[in-house]
Amino acid sequence: MSRLLTALFGIVLLGIAGFILLSAPRTVNAAAYSGLAGDAAKGELVFWAAGCASCHAAADATGADELVLAGGQQFPSAFGTFVAPNISPDPVQGIGGWTLVEFANAVTQGVGKDGEHLYPALPYNAYNKMVPQDVADLKAFMDGLPASAEPSKPHQVGFPFNIRRSLGVWKLMFENTDWVIAGDLTPEQTRGRYIAEAMAHCGECHTPRNALGGLQRAAWLSGAPSPDGKGRTPNITPAKLTWSKADVVEYLTSGFTPEFDSVGGHMAHVVENMARLPESDRQAVAAYLQLVPAVE
Repeated sequence: MSRLLTALFGIVLLGIAGFILLSAPRTVNAAAYSGLAGDAAKGELVFWAAGCASCHAAADATGADELVLAGGQQFPSAFGTFVAPNISPDPVQGIGGWTLVEFANAVTQGVGKDGEHLYPALPYNAYNKMVPQDVADLKAFMDGLPASAEPSKPHQVGFPFNIRRSLGVWKLMFENTDWVIAGDLTPEQTRGRYIAEAMAHCGECHTPRNALGGLQRAAWLSGAPSPDGKGRTPNITPAKLTWSKADVVEYLTSGFTPEFDSVGGHMAHVVENMARLPESDRQAVAAYLQLVPAVE
């Protein structure tokens, strides 16, 4: 009996050691960010493309208030309610004083300043495809935004999802730095892919997920239930989105569909963001969407 207990104890210890090893946070290659100087003017375009204000500003913010990233918006899901944190330049309540590497770890790897795993409500599984210079530019722009001393509010997430260490295993299972649409793309299509799959993280809302919250990449952009359980995000593959390229560009500019309907819900923020980008970027996104495999 003592031998059996010893063996079982050894198995448990090995399991714990394996979990600790597999779930350890993985950070960026600091050398990739060494010597990078951010350009705030370019960073503003990254900021709007990435939709930072759409989640981290107050829900009803307009105009200059959209640049006050005090957090507080709530995002219900099957795993609990996630609350956007303060990411303003405030040195105490926000992310003021973070180094570029610390910022890159959070944005692209989902690892906080203190080494903790961040929940994938932050779409780092898309942002992980961003090039380091864009991350540096984004930080340069955000460093110049208004600071807010509003404390971040805690997520409303219960057991077992409140065990952050388990997110390390989730990342191993579902994080992916590969492009969904591969192959020989034109420069316009490549730019559209970069915006749609990385910065604008379109797949995070428009792609269905499995029971653990991992994206079902084989059904890319084919629509999904809204995380709050109310309605669905639409299928925007060519099987359902039959608009012309010009129609898509117009929608991303004005919010009007070819049927003279207008954008609503959270997508209204996306259109506002896209409208701030050069028209060539909206053209690129439209070109990309025509490449996506049709899914009924």
